[in-house]
Amino acid sequence: MKPVLQTDPKAGYLAQKTEIDTAIAAALESGRYILGAEVDAFEAEWAAWLGTTDAIGVGNGTDAIELALRALAIGPGDTVITTSNTAVATVAAIELAGASPLLVDVDEETLTLSPARLTEAIAANGERRIRALIPVHLYGHPADMVAILEIAAAAGLSVIEDCAQAHGATIGGRKVGTFGDAAAFSFYPTKNLGALGDGGAVVTNDAALAERARELRVYGWKERYISEIAGMNSRLDDLQAAILRVKLGYLAADNARRVAIAAAYDAALRGTRLVLPRPAEDVQHVYHQYVVRLPDRDSLRDHLRARQIGTAVLYPLPIHLQPAYRGRIAIANELHVTEKAARELLCLPIHPWLHDDDVARTCDAIIGWINR
Repeated sequence: MKPVLQTDPKAGYLAQKTEIDTAIAAALESGRYILGAEVDAFEAEWAAWLGTTDAIGVGNGTDAIELALRALAIGPGDTVITTSNTAVATVAAIELAGASPLLVDVDEETLTLSPARLTEAIAANGERRIRALIPVHLYGHPADMVAILEIAAAAGLSVIEDCAQAHGATIGGRKVGTFGDAAAFSFYPTKNLGALGDGGAVVTNDAALAERARELRVYGWKERYISEIAGMNSRLDDLQAAILRVKLGYLAADNARRVAIAAAYDAALRGTRLVLPRPAEDVQHVYHQYVVRLPDRDSLRDHLRARQIGTAVLYPLPIHLQPAYRGRIAIANELHVTEKAARELLCLPIHPWLHDDDVARTCDAIIGWINR
């Protein structure tokens, strides 16, 4: 029996193989492989697609968060609020910038930063110098940016959106990545817009912040070989930019296919004891992941694995409970929702090249497990 893959970046390559191969060949023929014409073109196209003035291509999504923080002059002695139910990259980037994370619980429905818990964390702050917060748009569902921005403005905090899982998600028709002072994107191969290697971008509507991020990504240079500020080396290469330019042309259609698959799961699994995703009002979820929740998650996962149906758990252990961070990272009150979600969530197969038969097979297997 053919396996049903939870995600399939190779299928994404094969779907546009001719165009991607042609783009790679042209980039190779150009002779300019770092910060060349392909990077310039992709930056302009990505900014235009999102509706921002600037996009700065960098090495990966982790670097994008770090560079955004550093461009905002956030570093040692500063505290940055984010969540524990996210990729380790979010917290790692805060620490790479020299700042200290403060982790806040998430909303029960969306599993994104809870505005209520955020307000409590700011009010209960002691001696920490809170400078910024990083809401994570998780699984393709936007965080509540309207409420978060209102809270941030009242507290004088900068906002950096972590958009690594939400390329094209919207709130009121406006794309995520355009709400905060800056936003960070990852182009890891499994993302909704994925390269065939690492890549990332900082986006912003702040011209001064964009200029500083451009300098920081290449050693702090304004003039070549002359560092005006202490920077780093994080550059999107032209081969990946060329690939991303091809794939950007298919992003809207790919997201629409994800939404259609999610609707099929909704229809088949509604009324079962699985907790299904419920997008907030006026939000367009782009389903980087289709996440269900149930207390006996591992039993269902084993059942699907035995039938060659792939799943994923994002994430199995919240950051504050992982060995590298447990006991040393600050948390605001208890993270009960975060910890409960980590025990219960399961990501079903979803990607634009998943066949309808595979979706039906997955649903049939789940219903068979429920009814057995």
